[in-house]
Amino acid sequence: MTETQPLLTAPSSAPAGTRLLYRCAVAAPLLSLLDYLPPKDASGDAPNRPLLLGTRVSAPLGNRLVTAVVVEVIDSSSPQQDVINPEKLRAIDSVIDTEPLLDSVHLSLLSWATRYYLHPPGEVFVLGLSPRERRGEPPAPTGKQGVKLNERGLGLPPGALSRAKKQAALLTALQERPHSIDELNSQGLSRTIVRALAAKDLIEYCTLKNTEAWSCNDPLKPTQEQRTVINAINADQAGFICHLIEGITGSGKTEVYLQCAAEIINQGRQVLILLPEIGLTPQMLTRFQARFNAPVVMLHSGLSDGERDRHWAMARDGSAAIILGTRSAVFAPVANLGMIIVDEEHDQSFHQQDGLRYSARDVAVKRAQLHNCPIVLGSATPSLESLSNVEIGKYTLHALTERAGGASIPRKAVVDVRGLLLEAGLSQPLLSAMQATLTSGKQVLLFLNRRGFAPTLLCHDCGWFAGCDHCDARLAVHRKPAELRCHHCNSKKFLPRSCPSCQSGRLVSAGLGTEQSELTLKRLFPAFPVLRVDSDSMTGRNAMDDFAQRLSTGEPCIILGTQMLTKGHHFPAVTLVGVVDADGLLFSPDFRGEERLLQLLTQVGGRAGRGKDAGSVIIQTHYPDHPLIQAVMERSYGELARNLLAERRQRALPPLGAMAMLRCDSVDFTNGLNFLTQIKNQLQLAPGVQVIGPVPAAMARRAGRYRAQLLLLSEDRRALHNAASQLAWVADKTKKRSDIKWFMDVDPVEAV
Repeated sequence: MTETQPLLTAPSSAPAGTRLLYRCAVAAPLLSLLDYLPPKDASGDAPNRPLLLGTRVSAPLGNRLVTAVVVEVIDSSSPQQDVINPEKLRAIDSVIDTEPLLDSVHLSLLSWATRYYLHPPGEVFVLGLSPRERRGEPPAPTGKQGVKLNERGLGLPPGALSRAKKQAALLTALQERPHSIDELNSQGLSRTIVRALAAKDLIEYCTLKNTEAWSCNDPLKPTQEQRTVINAINADQAGFICHLIEGITGSGKTEVYLQCAAEIINQGRQVLILLPEIGLTPQMLTRFQARFNAPVVMLHSGLSDGERDRHWAMARDGSAAIILGTRSAVFAPVANLGMIIVDEEHDQSFHQQDGLRYSARDVAVKRAQLHNCPIVLGSATPSLESLSNVEIGKYTLHALTERAGGASIPRKAVVDVRGLLLEAGLSQPLLSAMQATLTSGKQVLLFLNRRGFAPTLLCHDCGWFAGCDHCDARLAVHRKPAELRCHHCNSKKFLPRSCPSCQSGRLVSAGLGTEQSELTLKRLFPAFPVLRVDSDSMTGRNAMDDFAQRLSTGEPCIILGTQMLTKGHHFPAVTLVGVVDADGLLFSPDFRGEERLLQLLTQVGGRAGRGKDAGSVIIQTHYPDHPLIQAVMERSYGELARNLLAERRQRALPPLGAMAMLRCDSVDFTNGLNFLTQIKNQLQLAPGVQVIGPVPAAMARRAGRYRAQLLLLSEDRRALHNAASQLAWVADKTKKRSDIKWFMDVDPVEAV
């Protein structure tokens, strides 16, 4: 990661002869900040007091006004400045904020993200604003609604309003201090009395912050391993340090988070906790609310704009003690940040795949550095990036090798399904194990990473298959509702009754999806509920919360789900986990494929036996002798991951080497390739930087557009970043057809 350059600071006043200009981040696809003249005051003159960095302004862009953020203030008359002709600049239309919304640390973080990920600054700085703030509206109010005496009310003599006893009582109460509306109500002073004083212009409404002291309920008694980790982390809270907890599934990482967070909360500071999926939020929220007598807020895409605005404001003004959020929460303003926790730090969901392509984990590490506070990364299957940082001494490693509460590590078994009769992908050994588990009153979890009824619809007579009109992909069959659906662009078609090619009526659903398995399981196990968990079934706002509540009863049931089930969930009654089809994970064109397979199988297997009863994992495969299957059965993730790290080192691949990618998409495939070729021919690469391409993406056509890419590789991260920066600027300056769009992907998670 490159070092953050210090931002220019605005002077408190402008000396005579100074010609101040403002560089603003405007939400537009521009790689640079835009220069503006100062706004005019009521007399038409520029104000004497410069605008403060981090304030919002309304600025002209083309024929419209947009909300922008002041990032730099420059003196155009200084000889050190490049020649800027103010005659060519437009003035800021108006100033929105009297005080900065973004403090200096927040500005530094957003500026670093702009430079590191080589993304238009306006599209980065907007991530530091709430939905209403992006629209140019004031920040959402926080705290309770209250009333206080205004200047006129404060000037009243003692005994005023004595004829109106209730109004006099309200006046007396407010002379002591502001009161909340609820507090006044409890004293018998109704809103009618409040409105009466307001009508007399004696009081004004205000927002009262929660001044109650934060506290922590009694924690659980930690294991010796947990205590060692907690003590080590709590001993290093004075400044920036990155802790990595490598703890097996069920080892009690959440309890470590809780007890480390308690130390921060007791100091009156805030804790930011990042989770990879919204689905993990209900469980984590419940645990933190039960442990702390302090405000806990959430930030994720499932909230309404109003809720997000309010929680955002509570984080900014310091009234929220704990902020739980998904990846975008890493940019939320936090008044008094004392610690950052990133749970399941390895998870690919922390990588944003559109707009600003960033890693929330990496941004969180940079933020902790800027705030000079500790950060804790936790996972049973740490990323190779984090393990590499441990090896070079950047991160401090803490190990949890035992399950909490006396739970045992689940037994593993492989079922060779070659030649076996399968029913909806389920072998008899797996079905028998499921029956025994359910009969004993326990729960079963089945992992199948394909949603829908079947991945393909084909004609039995001529071989036609249903393909997407917009992507190089096949349409998946869905039964509820009955349709063909593309899982890449979400286009939909009606299910045909006959083959469009040969008019045969013998259309076959080929392959297996969660919908099909659900129907089969309901038929085979009619006495037990079947709960399907995928992005199609978990659509309601409280769907995951309701699902977790139902499981908490401990009733025997079958849980069937996709990758959504593999991340951090605690299901104490699950004693059997079945991987229905491990083969779909074995053959990946991406060099990270092995790492992800090991993480996925380890994580899903870790859902078994987390309670008092022993657990078991059954993996179905046609390739029982595959090295990866054998490795999962015989060795720990930690050992396998470090072997993969050694292989990456030999091949100079990330994280031991650095990678960046310029991607483009266009309506015409040839135009995109020609654009990338034109850029490549203009590059002047430093020694040690390799460029590959341009080549089509693994899925060349998606959502009606053709995708191609240029790949940069280097063993030297600084040289790689310099080359990527050059690539971005050349792309920005190169004339291209209007249908071509491009973006830079630094540290891409998909290299194909």
